[in-house]
Amino acid sequence: MAPPVAAGGAFVRVRPGDRWYKRSVVNKITWQRAGGVTEPGRYMFTFGWLTVTADDLAVWKMYPDAAFTLVKLPGNKTDALDAVVAEEFHLGAFELSPRGADEP
Repeated sequence: MAPPVAAGGAFVRVRPGDRWYKRSVVNKITWQRAGGVTEPGRYMFTFGWLTVTADDLAVWKMYPDAAFTLVKLPGNKTDALDAVVAEEFHLGAFELSPRGADEP
């Protein structure tokens, strides 16, 4: 029997006999997807604003294929004029691709 699917995510069974729990989707971004940024700063992307630090860039310099987890920053979704404001993200933990992990 296939697990039920809901809008915005999938449901997974944690242990046999447990209820179905919604699994959150983790978004990752690579240096290539970030447009090959070379300076720390705040950049606008289709998903919102992304803040890139000098430390993030240092990781990408050593491991160009590293994929960072996008971490959403808390904040209001509207400004003083009730206009929709883009979401804000920063880079969290990263993982290395198998190829990148083997390289010095």
